[in-house]
Amino acid sequence: MQKLNLPFAQLIISQIENKSYVFDLIRKKHILLTPEEWVRQNFLHFLMNYLHYPKALCAIERGLKYHTLRKRTDITIYDQSGKVFMVVECKASHIPLTQKTFEQAANYSYSLMAKYLVVTNGLRHLCCRLNHESKTYEFLENLPKYES
Repeated sequence: MQKLNLPFAQLIISQIENKSYVFDLIRKKHILLTPEEWVRQNFLHFLMNYLHYPKALCAIERGLKYHTLRKRTDITIYDQSGKVFMVVECKASHIPLTQKTFEQAANYSYSLMAKYLVVTNGLRHLCCRLNHESKTYEFLENLPKYES
């Protein structure tokens, strides 16, 4: 898998029937190691190990209803009160981050009332603070660290 623009993550990778799997600490099971899963797992480790987000407040592939469509968020971070704090949309490293991709993720994040949105392909990370009243967002230079 490609080297990402993230700190080293000690992922548990295993071979099962000639396919690579990565152990997901949140779902507590082995997941097929696709290019997008590589980004998701590395970014999740970054959130937990470097920005100190508690594992208990992280969810993977949380379902949501957007208009009449059923969608999933790649990573959802909750605050201590159970409200959605951050939504992270992960793309494989060979997928460019476009305005369309970002706006689609922003729409999902607005529907969940998230405070922050991150879109990453593992090489580039876009983070913004969402304003729900005006349906606008402000890009940030750095991702917020977890504060209890």
